[in-house]
Amino acid sequence: MKRRILLIDDDRLQFRLTQAHFKNFRGETFDLEWAETFEEGLAQLLEGRYAACLLDYQLGERNGLELIRQAVADGSRTPIIFLTAESSERIDIDAMNAGALDYLVKGEISSHSMERSLRYALKLAETLEALRQLATRDQLTGMLNRREFDRILAEEEERSRRFGHPFSLILVDIDHFKSVNDTHGHPIGDLVLQAVAHRVAGGLRAVDRAARFGGEEFALILMQTDRKAAHEMAQRVCAAVAKEAISIGPDKALKITVSAGVAEMPTNSSSGADLVAAADKALYAAKAGGRNRAVAFSDL
Repeated sequence: MKRRILLIDDDRLQFRLTQAHFKNFRGETFDLEWAETFEEGLAQLLEGRYAACLLDYQLGERNGLELIRQAVADGSRTPIIFLTAESSERIDIDAMNAGALDYLVKGEISSHSMERSLRYALKLAETLEALRQLATRDQLTGMLNRREFDRILAEEEERSRRFGHPFSLILVDIDHFKSVNDTHGHPIGDLVLQAVAHRVAGGLRAVDRAARFGGEEFALILMQTDRKAAHEMAQRVCAAVAKEAISIGPDKALKITVSAGVAEMPTNSSSGADLVAAADKALYAAKAGGRNRAVAFSDL
């Protein structure tokens, strides 16, 4: 399947010229799609369906720099190549600072230079994404790491304060995990961690976040979710882990369960740190109550 490229430009002639350049590419071929306005282009870019974006500087009364900043602020990681009719060094620098990976001056564009720029932007984007994964993901489970969890928690704390939306935290801990390592060894322990992580995160919505909190403990941030809905989600997580034994080799499987603690902001806490403490207290109660269960802080 051909990769899609989005052109955001209010000039139909530029779309036709870009189509002609694409037909002359010697390497990979792409499907070119066109957005004519700032609003249409931003909406399409945020859908995340494009391998790269060619973005014009002048978009009616608004400009491409504004669009780049808005797209980046809204979480877009699509590589952007900036198109400008001016050769002003200031515009070039501003575009790169805003988040563009390359730029082309319209009067100097050839099929070769456009193809080269696309190849460069796509390769650089792949490298940056790989680095981002290394910086934000736990290597063993593929979940977000503790540093990224802390960052997202701080963002959600601020968002909750500004807009009054609740959000909830679930802390999940594998029951008797030490005995797994002691009895079967750390390689089997790692296999169990990976399997449990997959089950813990399996039922989340796209907007929610799952992280490895530390050791055999996981954290789920549920966006705009109250304590009742979060408690129900925690119960489903416990059931999903306990439902089937985890295979650890030919004809060998371990029955694994987890315990979970649930807390909500702002009902149970006034800060991210307090939210973690409340969920941890609820998790301790779940452990003390017999394990393989979810307890909400509000019920303590």
